[in-house]
Amino acid sequence: MSKQKRHVLSLETSVDFELIGICSHHSDYRLAWGINKILELELTKSEEPFVIQSKKGTVVSQHSFHVFIDEVDHMEWYLIKNKSEGKFLIPEKNQIDYFLILRENVLHELDELVERIRESNSVMAAYVFEAESIPSAELIIFE
Repeated sequence: MSKQKRHVLSLETSVDFELIGICSHHSDYRLAWGINKILELELTKSEEPFVIQSKKGTVVSQHSFHVFIDEVDHMEWYLIKNKSEGKFLIPEKNQIDYFLILRENVLHELDELVERIRESNSVMAAYVFEAESIPSAELIIFE
């Protein structure tokens, strides 16, 4: 009897957002206010937490966040607190306090946005990260 061939289906998960890490000692609402002022956004606090689930579907962590859906430019902006109840949104970047996530961005250069964000008194530092190179970024899913 010959061995039966085994075929493995591998699904690639793609990261569909751009990522800016922000270091700040201010609260999320104060940082959101500063970013709104500098970037002329309307980030508002979500009543529901941003939930990270494992690949098996169990809840890994929940994070407070602010969101702005730009109907004119068809973009989505999310300001998400990295650490919540001892767990990190992106554990590989545990020194970052907040992440500004941009979806459907075709208008803004990230380096220019970072320079403007750094002008805020609420921001100590800001960095662009390649989300594709961060393994846990695959768990950040927008519905």
